[in-house]
Formats: sequence, C-alpha cells, structure tokens
Amino acid sequence: MLKQFFIVCSGADTDLLDNCSTGEQTKYAGIGATVFFTAVMAFIAASYALYTVFDNLIIAIGFGLVWGLLIFNLDRFIVSTIKKREKFIQELLQASPRVLLAMIIAVVISKPLELKIFEKEINQVLLEEKNTMTLDNKNQIGLLYTPKIAELTSQIGGLKKEVTEKEAEVNSLYSTYIAEAEGREGTKLLGKGPVYKEKRDKHDAMLLELQELKTTNKEKVAAIENEIETLNNTYESQLLTTQPIIDGFDGLMARVTALGKLPWLPSFFIFILFLAIETSPILAKLLANKSEYDFKLENQESEVKTWIQLQVHERKNNLKTNTVISDKVYVDIQEAEDSYDYKKKKAEELIRLQADVFYKNQKNVIV
Repeated sequence: MLKQFFIVCSGADTDLLDNCSTGEQTKYAGIGATVFFTAVMAFIAASYALYTVFDNLIIAIGFGLVWGLLIFNLDRFIVSTIKKREKFIQELLQASPRVLLAMIIAVVISKPLELKIFEKEINQVLLEEKNTMTLDNKNQIGLLYTPKIAELTSQIGGLKKEVTEKEAEVNSLYSTYIAEAEGREGTKLLGKGPVYKEKRDKHDAMLLELQELKTTNKEKVAAIENEIETLNNTYESQLLTTQPIIDGFDGLMARVTALGKLPWLPSFFIFILFLAIETSPILAKLLANKSEYDFKLENQESEVKTWIQLQVHERKNNLKTNTVISDKVYVDIQEAEDSYDYKKKKAEELIRLQADVFYKNQKNVIV
C-alpha cells in the first residue's frame, strides 16, 4: 500500500509500471518517497515561517499545508515530465529549467528551517540590534526636547542669578549704612545722622525691590519648572509608546536579515543539503540508464503518435479526395447548364420562325 502510494507520488504511469519488474517499481517508489518527504519538509518550513509572521498556529498550519501541497505538485510535475532521450545532452537541456526551479524551491524550503536551527544566534543578533535601536530612539526623541529643556533651565538660572545679584546689592547697602552708623566709612561720624538715614532709606527701598523680585521670579521659576516637567513627561511617554515597536522587531524580514549577519558556511551547507534532496529525483532519472519502464513508455507514446499521424494523414487524404470529387461535380453541373442554355436558345429561334411563317400565310389569305 505504501509502495503504491509512493509510486503515485513519483508521477509514473501506474498501469504501465504494474507490468514492469519489481526493481523498476522500487526505483520509482524511492523517487516518489523523495518527492513526498520534500513536500513534508516544505510544509514544516512554511508553517514555521508563517508562524513568525502571523503568530497564529492555525493560520500557519493552514497556509503551510497549502504550500506543502503546492511544492508536492511542482516536484511531481518536474519528475514526471523528464523523459529519457537518445542523447544525454538532450536530457540535460530538457532538465535544465527544472533544475533551476528545483534550486528555487530548495532556497524557499531551507531558509525558514535555517531560521529555526539558528534561532538562538539570531535572537542574540536581534537583541544587540534592539539595544542599539533603543539608544538611538532615546537620542532621537531627546533631540526634540533637550534643547527646549536646556533653554528653560538656563532661564531659571538667569532668574536665580538676578535674585542673587539683587541680594548682593542689598547686602552691600546694608554694610554701607551700618558702617556709616559706626563711623567707619562715609562721614566717619558716629551715630545715625542724615547720611545714615539716606543710606538706610536706599537700602530699605532696595530690600523691598528684592522681596518683590524674589516673589516674581519664584512664580516664573515655578512656571518654567512645570513646563520642564511637562516636557519630561512627554519625553517619557514617547519612549514608552515607541519601545513596544522596537521590542516587536523580530519578524520574518528582521530574522532573515539577522541570519545574513551570521557566518555563511553553516547556512550554505544546509542549502546544499536541501538542494541535493530537491534535485535528487531529477538527477536519478538523468543518470540512470534507459530502463524497462522508459522503453514501455516510449513504445506507448510511439503507438499513440503513429496512430495520431495515421489519423491526420487519412483526414488529409479524405479532404483531398472530397475536394476533387466536389470540383468534378460542379464542373458537370456547369456543363449541363451550358447545354440547357443552348437548347433553350434554339427552341426560341424555332418558335420565332414558326410565328413568322404563320403570319405570312395569314397575310396571303386575307389579300
């Protein structure tokens, strides 16, 4: 039962192969088994690849099954259409497009399995890329807010510096009027005279300005700090929004790109393995000698070809004969029409002549 199934998978004529030897049947069963298991591997590879895309097991298995059946049909068609020829060069030319198609199929099948085999190494490459992307993302988003935050921080520094400078002036005036009262500077008269009062009033006025400046600048600093906090919150919010995109950077294209950054030799050997599996049925038929099945198939095709050529030849002769007969019939009809026209013409002449004689005789009787 299993042998018969593999023979069907090989695309061979089962009725014709039933009359061949056991060895011939075993050969085509082996070819069919290769076609079948290649389709199974294509199903597994496609299912895994699609699972990385859709992250849904049912969808992945469904599409993988369709892909496996497609590969099975293509391989079966490729193997079944290769016929043994009189010269090897003819077989090679016949098989070259099929070998090219087999290479394409081998690439498509092997790539998803490579992704699975080298999954850990690919994850490491993706992790490094994600870390780099996270840092770059922070820097790029920071460029949107850092200049503004630096400008606002500078404004706070300016406001605080303005208060500090005002305090320094107030302290200087305080020292001046105290020194005047103690007689150490100014008039150098001990006591609180008019000069002391003038300097004291100037200090008090400046102190009032300082208090107003502190109140005003404190409000300004609070407003600027709120603006800076808003910018920082927006910055953090954008980081939180964009980070899941970076964390999700592990799709099929990203993994294929990461695979390309790994050493090429292991991937190349896996590709060679699948290429050998995919082309083995074709190569087996190319390298094998012309066998019993090939002779019987050639004989069957020759019988059909001869029968068709005979039918075409008979139809051509039939057409040629019918054409000659038809032409002759129409010639005979044409000759018959010519005789009819001649007899009709003579009869008309005879009737006219009789009418003339009758007219003449009647005329003589009357006269």
